[in-house]
Amino acid sequence: MSGKIAGALVQQNSGDPAGGISIRLRGATTITGSSDPLYIIDGIIVNNSSNNLVDLGGNSQNRLVDINPADIDRIEVIKGAAAAAIYGSRASNGVVQIFTKRGKQGAPRINFTTNFRVNQLRNQIDYNTVPLAWEDRADLTNLNTVPVERFNYQDDIFATGYGTDNNVSISGGSDKTRYFISGGYLSNEGAVKNTSFQRFTGRLNLDQEINNWLSLSFGLNYARSSSNDIPNGGIASSYGAITGFLFANNENDPRPNADGVYPGVSIIPRTNPLEAVNRLDFGSTTNRTITNLSLTAVPTENLTIKYLLGVDFTNSSATGFIPIGNTSPEPGGFSRRADVNGLQYNNDLNASYNFNVAERIASTTVVGGTWQYEDNQQIAIQSSRIAPFINISSLGELTEPGERRFEISYWGAFVQQTFGFNNKLFLTGALRLDGSSVFGPDERGQLYGKVSGSYVLSEENFWEAGLGSFVNTFKLRASWGQAGNLTAIGPFERLSNFRVTNYLGTTPAFPAASLGNTSLAPERQEEVEVGFDAGFLNNRVGLEFTYYRQRVTDLLLRRELAPSTGYGLRTENVGELENSGIELALNATPVKTADFVWDVTATYANNTNEITSVAGGGQITFNGSFSTSAVIEGEPIGVFYRQFYARDEAGNLLLNDAGFPFSGRTEEGLTSKVLGDPNPDWFGSFINEFKYKNFGMRVQFDAVQGFDIFNWNRRLLDNPLFGGGAGVGEELLGNRQKGYGGAVANIFEEFVEDGSFVKLREFSLNYSFRPRTDAIESVRISLVGRNLISWDSYSGWDPEINTAGQSNGVRGFDFAGVPIPRTYQVGLNLSF
Repeated sequence: MSGKIAGALVQQNSGDPAGGISIRLRGATTITGSSDPLYIIDGIIVNNSSNNLVDLGGNSQNRLVDINPADIDRIEVIKGAAAAAIYGSRASNGVVQIFTKRGKQGAPRINFTTNFRVNQLRNQIDYNTVPLAWEDRADLTNLNTVPVERFNYQDDIFATGYGTDNNVSISGGSDKTRYFISGGYLSNEGAVKNTSFQRFTGRLNLDQEINNWLSLSFGLNYARSSSNDIPNGGIASSYGAITGFLFANNENDPRPNADGVYPGVSIIPRTNPLEAVNRLDFGSTTNRTITNLSLTAVPTENLTIKYLLGVDFTNSSATGFIPIGNTSPEPGGFSRRADVNGLQYNNDLNASYNFNVAERIASTTVVGGTWQYEDNQQIAIQSSRIAPFINISSLGELTEPGERRFEISYWGAFVQQTFGFNNKLFLTGALRLDGSSVFGPDERGQLYGKVSGSYVLSEENFWEAGLGSFVNTFKLRASWGQAGNLTAIGPFERLSNFRVTNYLGTTPAFPAASLGNTSLAPERQEEVEVGFDAGFLNNRVGLEFTYYRQRVTDLLLRRELAPSTGYGLRTENVGELENSGIELALNATPVKTADFVWDVTATYANNTNEITSVAGGGQITFNGSFSTSAVIEGEPIGVFYRQFYARDEAGNLLLNDAGFPFSGRTEEGLTSKVLGDPNPDWFGSFINEFKYKNFGMRVQFDAVQGFDIFNWNRRLLDNPLFGGGAGVGEELLGNRQKGYGGAVANIFEEFVEDGSFVKLREFSLNYSFRPRTDAIESVRISLVGRNLISWDSYSGWDPEINTAGQSNGVRGFDFAGVPIPRTYQVGLNLSF
C-alpha cells in the first residue's frame, strides 16, 4: 500500500522479521484509543491486535502478519465519513478492504511462485573506535586516559538473514461453481542474529450459484505463524540485545570465557548483547482461522439481499526464558509463558433496492444491520530465581500469575438513500445507529448522519463544447458526515474495579486507582470533505484532489482526582482535537506504444493535527516514552516535551562555570517546553513503471518530511557513564569538552533530531516469457530490492522507526528498536 494511496501513511514500526506496521488515514483521531483503520477481508472484520504476551519491547507483532500477500487480489481504502456510514463507528479511522483471489470459469489453472531473499542492516551507526578510555570511568572523577581495545558490538548483534517465500494455487470452475485453493510457506531470518519468522497458510474460496436468484460464497483461511525473537526496545525490556549495546562500554570484550560465561559489559545490570542473541530464548506461535459465509439473493430484478457471517479465531502462545547465571537484571533466571484466545465474529444483513423514480431519476435504497462480538481470554505465568530448566514447573519463585478475560458486543443499523439525476448529479443521505457494550447503558446507542454529493460536469454539453477537448472528465464531490470511536476504553473501564493481593495467606481486595464513570459516551467525529477528480489528454493523465477537515469532540481522557476522593484517576469525555489537510494523487501515462509503456504515479498528503481542548490543566503525559511524549492543548498529539537549553536573546547557548551548557526555564518558570513534533508536515511517493516488450522495471521513492525523532539511543551512547557512542570518542580525542555527554544527558533538546527522509523504497526488474512447451503457460523472473537508500540526516540506524509500535500518541520514539533491513529478493513465477 505504501505510496499507492494518497493520505495513507504506512509505517513499519520495527525491522524485526515479525514486526508490526501502522497505517494512519488523515491523522490521529483519538488520544487514548486506536487510530488504525478497520481491516476487512472479504467482508469480514478481522483482528489486528498487538499482544505483547512476553516482554519483547518494541518488537511486538500485529496480526496482519498472518495474512499471505500472495492470496490478495486487490486492496481498497475508504477514508473519512464514507467509511463510517457503511461500516459504523469501528471504521471512524477509515477502512482497509482486502479482497482475496477467487476462481474463474475455465480449466484448472495452476500458479507457483518461489522467492529467495537476503536481509541486511543498511548501515551501522557511528560508535566509539578511539583506543583510549577513562582511568576512572565509573565515577568520572579522573578524566585521564589509558590505552584500551575497542569492540564493535554491532558486529555481534547483526548478521545477514536469509529467507524464502513459496506459494502455489489452483483455480478454475464451471459456470455454476468456481474455486480457488492455495498454500504458502514463508521463512525469513531477521537482521538481528537468531531472529526469524515462519508462516504456513492455506486458503479455500468457493463460489456456488444455487439457482438463478440465489448464490453462496464460502471462504476458509488457516495460518500458523511462529517466531524466534530477541527482546529489544520498550520501557520494560531491559534485557535485549540492542538495549545491552546502548548501555555497554565497548572497551569490554563481550565474548564468553573458557567456561562459557559471558562477562558483564555495563556498569548497571544490562544483558551482554552477545549473550542476548545466543542464550535468550523468546518466541511465539499463533494458530488462526478466518471463515466467511455469504448468501446473496436477488428475488426480483431490483432487489438484492445479502447475509454475511464471519468468524476470526486466534490462539497465540508466547514463551520467554533467560537461564540462570546471566548478565541481565534477572541473574537468577527468568521464565514466562502467556496464552491468549481471541474470537470475534460478525453478522451482517443488507438489502438494496434500485428503481427509477422518473425517466431521468434513479434511486438506490440500502438498509442493513450488524451484530458483532469479541471474546478474549488471556492467562500468563512468570517466575524468577529458577532452576536450570526451561519449563515453569521448575520455577523457584512465582512472581506474576495472571488472568484476563472480556467480552464486547457491537451492534448497528443504517439506512442510506441515493438519487442519481441524468447519471450526472448524485445525492446521498444516510443515518446510522451504533452501539457498544463498553459504555454505560444510557450512552451505548448513538445516532450519526451523513450527506454527500457529486456532479460530473464533463457530461454537460457546455463542458464538452469548451474545456472538454483538454479536460476530458471532471467530477466535483463533497460530503459531510459523523462517526464515533469505540476503541478509547476497554470493556470494564466505566466501572470502579478492584485489585487483589496476597497477605498472610488471604487475598484481600482493594480499589484500583481509577474511579468508575458509567456516563461515558463514545468520542464523536464530524468531517467535511470537498474535492474533484479530473482526466486530461484523452484521460492519459488523472488528477485527484481532496480537502478535509475533522473535528473530534468528547475525547475520553484520564483526569487526575483530588487525593480526598480515594482515587487517582477518572476517565471522562473532556477533550477535543482537529485534523485538516489535503490529498493529491496523479496518475499518468507519458508514453504508450505497442512495445513501450511508461506509467507514473505520484501522491502527496499533509495533515495538521491540533489538540484544541484538554481538561485538567491542558496537558497529559504518555506512558511508554520515559515521559517524553505529551498531549498539550494547542499542539499536535504526541509532541516531545522536556528540558531545553538555556540561551541568550540571540539564541546562543549559555554556559555554566564548568563551561557546560545547562537547562533553561520558560518565561513562566517552567523547566520543560515543546521540543519537537513526531507528526510529518507532509508525505508522498513517486513511482515510475516501465514496460518494454517482455521486460518490466519499477522504481519507487517515498518521502516523509518535517517530523522529529527523539533519539534515546544517542542519549545513552554518548553518555561517558557507558562509553559506546561516537560522542564519547570525541571527548577522548579532545575534540569535545570532556564530560560533555554526561552534562547534557538530561537536557532532552540535545536528542531531538530531524527525521525527514527520502527513500528509494523499491527497485525491481522482471522478465516474462512463454517457454517452448505446452506444459507451462508463462514464466516470470524478478529481482527486487527494498529499503535500498535513505537520504536523511538522522544519526541513528533508520529514521523510519517507532519503538512504541501501534501506539497512537507515542510516535517518533527511537529506543533500542530494530532497524528496517535492506532486502534483496529474486523470484520465479510459473503459470500452468
